[in-house]
Amino acid sequence: MELKTMIYLVVGASFLLYIGIAIWARASTTGEFYVAGKGVNPIANGMATAADWMSAASFISMAGLIAFLGYSGSVYLMGWTGGYVLMALLLAPYLRKFGKFTVPEFVGDRFYSTGARVVAVICLLIISITYVVGQMRGVGIVFSRFLEVDILIGLIAGMSIVFIYAVLGGMKGITYTQIAQYVVLIFAYTVPAVFISIQLTGWFLPQFGLGGTLSGSDGVYLLNALDSMMVDLGFNEYSTNSSFSTLNMFLLTMSLMIGTAGLPHVIIRFFTVPRVRDARKSAGWALVFIALLYTTAPAVGAMAMYNLVNTLYPGGVGNVSEAMVYDERPSWMRTWERTGLLNFDDKNDDGRIQYYNQNNPPAWVAENNLQGNELARLDRDIMVLANPEIAALPNWVIALVAAGGIAAALSTAAGLLLAISSAISHDLLKGVWMPNISEKNELLAGRLSMVAAILLAGYLGLNPPGFAAEVVALAFGLAAASLFPVLMMGIFYKRMNKEGAIAGMLAGLLSTMLYIFLFKGWFFFPGTNLLVDNADNWIFGISPQSFGTVGAVINVIVAVTVAKLTAPPPQEIQDLVESVRVPRADATS
Repeated sequence: MELKTMIYLVVGASFLLYIGIAIWARASTTGEFYVAGKGVNPIANGMATAADWMSAASFISMAGLIAFLGYSGSVYLMGWTGGYVLMALLLAPYLRKFGKFTVPEFVGDRFYSTGARVVAVICLLIISITYVVGQMRGVGIVFSRFLEVDILIGLIAGMSIVFIYAVLGGMKGITYTQIAQYVVLIFAYTVPAVFISIQLTGWFLPQFGLGGTLSGSDGVYLLNALDSMMVDLGFNEYSTNSSFSTLNMFLLTMSLMIGTAGLPHVIIRFFTVPRVRDARKSAGWALVFIALLYTTAPAVGAMAMYNLVNTLYPGGVGNVSEAMVYDERPSWMRTWERTGLLNFDDKNDDGRIQYYNQNNPPAWVAENNLQGNELARLDRDIMVLANPEIAALPNWVIALVAAGGIAAALSTAAGLLLAISSAISHDLLKGVWMPNISEKNELLAGRLSMVAAILLAGYLGLNPPGFAAEVVALAFGLAAASLFPVLMMGIFYKRMNKEGAIAGMLAGLLSTMLYIFLFKGWFFFPGTNLLVDNADNWIFGISPQSFGTVGAVINVIVAVTVAKLTAPPPQEIQDLVESVRVPRADATS
């Protein structure tokens, strides 16, 4: 079957599945809309949590980062998975035992302050809107390439699907839709990886193929071959490439870890299970489901880069006379060129495309009088999506990857939109402005606020400040600097009071936003950054993606200082904190 037809069939079938689940699981109460009635099985919740957390950044962008960064790309693996362990051990059980619907509700009650609740809502909205921009970019990329439509049309299509199942079903519909989306995305991610691993190394499992030898190569290991290729192109060795300074590696890893643990749309998933012990079980199952993709990603990145270089240099790296002929480029390159995410510039008019490190050109560049790198743009976000086409896999595999990429983006987008909706309708409207609002009107307000959030996310998705994983990393930095410290101190530091919590959240959030603004600008006004975003301009060499750790330190210092200078929280609040940390022996523990 022709590729485009196959893609329409597979993607269309997945959309019908999501819509059907949403209709079946339609929320009729606020409890079902916000936390699925607290009746989700731990295994099912673990699968839904994995889908909620593994966004377009995990599916589309992470392996692309690893493909280009090599060893340095491992920072994303360590940060995101390590952060989930922090969340599972230090936050999830205690927040579930506290028993509230949302993170701002916990902050408001724990710090006995409407002001603290409002500040937490502001933090949540900024984090979630930043995060959802990355998902909308992923949706637009997948649609614009595989369905061959303009990115605006792709965004509208994605927004429409999310609108149907998120607005209709709430958390109940989203939970069961995310279970289906997890199955789609993990199947779509691993099947091509298995095929390519068998092609290159003979290993069925990509995790083993990454460390295996190339088929028919007399014992040459894949990573050794890739190291040699990258050096011949003027880059650092793939397996030892250090693209970040030691300081940035540490700060970025920490920012991703504590940012993950502070993500409100993931934390809220632990309120959907019946008991505290089920929250712990959900966290364990989610780690298992996440590991299936995260242990596969390094192999996907390495094999994608190996196949790409061999496509560009079928006669071997440095063999200029046998470099890829532009007019004979494969069809996948022609298609990606139309999206604008892949561009060639034949600088010496020889009809062949030369790719190398222009900043550190290898010797064969001068010997052949080449005029510069001719692969003008190769967007990192296309590597996973183009991988099965580069490896010439069957059309049904390519269609499956398209459906998986969309599922990854939509699953996280839905969770984020629900977090935004609940913050507005439950935490602001009911919790602050209209405490006597009826359940029916609160549910209506939640749905209307989700519609507004979808429209805003679509608009921002047209002009993101970077590739998917980069935008998501900014969101994690904001979560690290604002919500994670206040949640940790709220659970483990009885002396923390409302003044300290509010001052800490504002200090962490504003310092991190200011740093991002300096180098990235504001979403609404592209190009408003005051400083050029490169290592020479970064303060103390700290990248915007890494600054969340610094923001978290600022948050804690300010919060503790203010708390020491002001009155301690009431005794009943301190007793409440103590009771949340102590296990109960009854059936709800």
